Amino acid sequence: METEKTIQIAAEVLSNPRNQKEEVQALQDTLYVLGGKWKLPIINSICNGNKRFRDIERSIPGITTRMLSKELKEMTANQLIKRTVIDDTPVSIEYTSTEYCQSFGGIILEMIRWGKSHRQRLKGTAD
Repeated sequence: METEKTIQIAAEVLSNPRNQKEEVQALQDTLYVLGGKWKLPIINSICNGNKRFRDIERSIPGITTRMLSKELKEMTANQLIKRTVIDDTPVSIEYTSTEYCQSFGGIILEMIRWGKSHRQRLKGTAD
């Protein structure tokens, strides 16, 4: 069943004949936008309801303030998250995922599933 689904997706995504250069470029673009140690954990944090900088920072063990700030700026530039300034006293800033970011939610879920399976496999508890 899974193989049939993979074949169907491959037929939709890959050109015929295959274009290796185009495929590599698409992979590199994806890794550029989502790659690195922190982007996916930040997206996960925001999608779990953390909207303020400090809440996001506290939810991700090991991330520094400087790195979070840098990543949030890049992710805003890539239209993955939206930065909203709330004109209150004091002024506060909230981050939310965009519809564009949510478009790869299924991919993230598959990555989480694969990661859990991989960890079990390495521990010797999977088939």
